[in-house]
Amino acid sequence: MTRQALPFLENLNTPILHCLYSAIASLSQTRQAHAYIQKTGLLADTHLSTRLISRYANHHSFVEADLVLRSISDPSISSFSTLIYALNKSNLFTQSLNVFSRMLSHGVLLDTHVLPNVVKACGKLSALKFGREIHCIVCKYGFDSDSVVQASLVHLYLKSDRIRDARNVFERLPEGDVVTYGALLSAYARKGCVNEVKEIFSGMQSYGLEPNVVSWNGMITGFNQSGNYVEAVVMFQEMHSKGFQPDHITISSVLSAVGDMERFNIGIQVLCYVIKLGLLHCKFVISALIDMFGKCACAGDLMKAFEETNEELMDVGARNALLTALSRNDLVDVAMEVFERFRVRGRELNVVSWTSMIAGCSQNGKDIEALELFREMQSAGVKPNSVTIPCLLPACGNIAALVHGKAAHGFALRTGITADVHVGSALVDMYAKCGRIHLSRLCFDRIPNKNSVCWNAIMGGYAMHGKANEAIDIFHLMQQKGHKPDFISFSCVLSACSQGGLTEQGWRFFNSMYEDYGIEAKMEHYSCMVNLLGRSGKLEEAYTMIKQMPFEPHACVWGALLSSCRLHNNIRLGEIAARNLFELEPNNPGNYILLSNIYASKAMWDEVDAVRDVMRSRGMKKNPGCSWIEIKNQVHILLAGDKSNPQMTEIIEKLHKLSLEMKKIGYLPNTNLVLQDVNEQDKEQILCGHSEKLAVALGLLNTPPGSPLQIIKNLRICDDCHAVIKFISGFEGREIYVLCYSFSSCWCLKKRYYSSIADYYKPVLICADLSLPCSSSDAQRKGIKTSELLLKRASP
Repeated sequence: MTRQALPFLENLNTPILHCLYSAIASLSQTRQAHAYIQKTGLLADTHLSTRLISRYANHHSFVEADLVLRSISDPSISSFSTLIYALNKSNLFTQSLNVFSRMLSHGVLLDTHVLPNVVKACGKLSALKFGREIHCIVCKYGFDSDSVVQASLVHLYLKSDRIRDARNVFERLPEGDVVTYGALLSAYARKGCVNEVKEIFSGMQSYGLEPNVVSWNGMITGFNQSGNYVEAVVMFQEMHSKGFQPDHITISSVLSAVGDMERFNIGIQVLCYVIKLGLLHCKFVISALIDMFGKCACAGDLMKAFEETNEELMDVGARNALLTALSRNDLVDVAMEVFERFRVRGRELNVVSWTSMIAGCSQNGKDIEALELFREMQSAGVKPNSVTIPCLLPACGNIAALVHGKAAHGFALRTGITADVHVGSALVDMYAKCGRIHLSRLCFDRIPNKNSVCWNAIMGGYAMHGKANEAIDIFHLMQQKGHKPDFISFSCVLSACSQGGLTEQGWRFFNSMYEDYGIEAKMEHYSCMVNLLGRSGKLEEAYTMIKQMPFEPHACVWGALLSSCRLHNNIRLGEIAARNLFELEPNNPGNYILLSNIYASKAMWDEVDAVRDVMRSRGMKKNPGCSWIEIKNQVHILLAGDKSNPQMTEIIEKLHKLSLEMKKIGYLPNTNLVLQDVNEQDKEQILCGHSEKLAVALGLLNTPPGSPLQIIKNLRICDDCHAVIKFISGFEGREIYVLCYSFSSCWCLKKRYYSSIADYYKPVLICADLSLPCSSSDAQRKGIKTSELLLKRASP
């Protein structure tokens, strides 16, 4: 509109009003024009007031624009539409819907310009209910024949994940467009609906509409996101065959699909195509290639590609992909070197980079390095987020670094992320691994919106601590709350049944997996059942189950049977289990030791010597029992039978006094646990020299009365030590935690067994003001240490 279209303005002050039609007019000039219009009573003019609203909106002065709209006695559709459009453009969608609601209250007639903008605002806010009301208005006033309005409704329903509603509206479109077709194709692809994609794609072409690159990308990316990797690659091939040239988004999506398929040969073909297209210098493509190499476990090719790539072409996303890929391929040491190289050269690293390295260290047994990285991350000014803390907490749990775990918890409290379900689940797991199951349950109860990970974490915690009934109660509570158990849930509850010797209930859960939930039993479920049956003395039944397994049993299954044979001294089945384990794990000394102990329990000393000879011939040694305890900021290591500690005389004297007190109430040393051909007195001396007893005595001598003791042991605690330490806990009035680590190659991680020595746990207050140390000197001053160093020193 021009000023010539408004004859009545000829006598007005033209320079003042001219700013309303100038693209470079300032906010101050607009306000002057507003004052003049209001003073002269021309605000009622629709054209002039609408122009004023537009100028204020252009300057993002929406409060003033809204004041102009409110001051109009009889606003028109154009006045409302102008403000709604401007608010949408500035992502102020809530305000946009509020203006629309006022518009309806004024009884202003709608048009096909304002409705798509309002529907768009509903989609951005996921305001499906409001959107449905607008859909009703559209149908009531006959706007359902307008393609633009209908297309906006299709996009609204797709964004609200109401694909069926979107399809219904789509079918009524007078005429479709490439964008709407592409959006619907992408939505169906994300759902993995292959047939529907083919149907709509065919219909699109029959209407003479050719898909563009965006449409192809939507389908390829959608299939990739839904796990239909083969379909994603097939769609890429079809795109190529029809003469469409892919862009960096296409290549990134198809490389991701190839990586998830672990089809390196296809990845190489895509790489050649990338070179041909000249996209090898694209940062997005470089990230996707690195990710593909990592997923295909081609570490050598990955490093070669990295060394040949100009680092200047790698953005922070590519660096993150490289670090993640190296860690995923058990090359965490290389990842740390590359990470340090990036830091030294001043390359950009973000919270994802640091979190990726912390996760890589935690998942690859480098727990102390994970804690150190977290400290350095904070020193570098990078703020951890709700993903960083769940990656850090497993490292704390792995080495029972309770102080560090509480510090991380304190950080989460200060930053307000404890309500995050992933943070809460990680806290539940960490406290359980540190022997504080009561704190684990406290954290679990405080998670507002629990998912299956939370439920599985607390179930697994109770199973670790041998609290079978509590784990089963959680399983039933999970079902009552409407959460469907998954295969991990059944692993946890079966493990709990195994710990508690609940054979009948274990069978019920095992059978319920498939009958009630359609979950096929996996290796870990069979391992739990064999362990449950074996520990209950039903060794033949356990062996029958192994023979009837639908797949070849792994070492964890035979290991469960061998351990049970050791418990019940069954030589025949023990030999069968051992033979299979020797084939699956020829260099695992633990299997030989178990068989040797079975022979020793029957005084078959010739067989014991034969097994030990085999071990010696293969260069294998028995892992010595080792315990460590932290006292006054110093970690003390004690080996079974070791007398090198300077306080050993006091330790032996303390244990002797405690033994006398125990014998007064009927304690007898369980010498049957000493599988050596020596007399009873020597057996008692051997039992007295177990490392965990030495560590407890050292703690009693050097810590204040009533303070808790925490001991970490590299092997499982024996029954005699369990009984003795439980007595000491009551007699001395101490909480004593013994965390025992048993290494098993079948899981490729540490299986933990916990002895809850104290008769009860007192509540421990979680301090919110703890923070991780900022330097090694601070660590010494605050008394914060971790036992990972001991794991390295104590390992044979």
